[in-house]
Amino acid sequence: MIAPEGVLARFRLDGKAALVTGAGSGIGRAIAEALASAGAGVVLCARREALLADVKAGIERAGGRAAAAPGDVGQRDALADLAARAAKPFGAIDIVVHAAGLNHRQHADDITDAAWDEQLEVMLSAPFFLSRHLVPGMKAKGWGRILNIASLQSYRAFPNGTAYGSAKAGVVQLTRHMAETWSRHGITCNAIAPGFFQTPLTAAIYADKERIAFLEKQTAIGRNGDVADLQGAAVFLCSPASDYVTGQTLPVDGGFTAK
Repeated sequence: MIAPEGVLARFRLDGKAALVTGAGSGIGRAIAEALASAGAGVVLCARREALLADVKAGIERAGGRAAAAPGDVGQRDALADLAARAAKPFGAIDIVVHAAGLNHRQHADDITDAAWDEQLEVMLSAPFFLSRHLVPGMKAKGWGRILNIASLQSYRAFPNGTAYGSAKAGVVQLTRHMAETWSRHGITCNAIAPGFFQTPLTAAIYADKERIAFLEKQTAIGRNGDVADLQGAAVFLCSPASDYVTGQTLPVDGGFTAK
């Protein structure tokens, strides 16, 4: 029988280097803070440097290790440089979390070419192409973790979510394909599908109190999520504790999709 401390040790990330995109706020920030608390050196990526500085300072005050690597994952030709910069503070990246996202919330009749392309580039293309830049370093170690962020809209159609939902539906299948391709090298790929969480991306929804109350009733638990609810799942899927889990999407939605 494994001693309890042996089990807990499998959730530790000491000596691991993680890159988290979208780390300036919301889900990305919460996951970055969780990985740092588990012992990883975390490289924070987002477009706004001031937000990254704040997250970095908070992690360091809590005794963790963090570095900032500002960048726009929607610029595909800049991803190789981002991957190279991310490897400098703590060594070759072991873990990448693709949390960058945006949602223009346009009706299907009104989606512009630019809005469609931007959403798919940030939330579907960037997770693949950035991961591909990082995979050689993971292969060299024989170990790696890729964590994608899916959505309730990976499975359900919500109003004004055609582009966003299409990107997030693609994330689920991309996760399977990445797992099929790279898991034999010790690199697992999984995704989290969050329910409704209060973040800058969902500010417009949370401004509608009646809608938020309705969504709470749609969960089995009876409340919408707090970003801290995602942290345990993220650490699990990024740690040795999940060695035999790959190609899966885990809804963290209070039972929204169970009803």
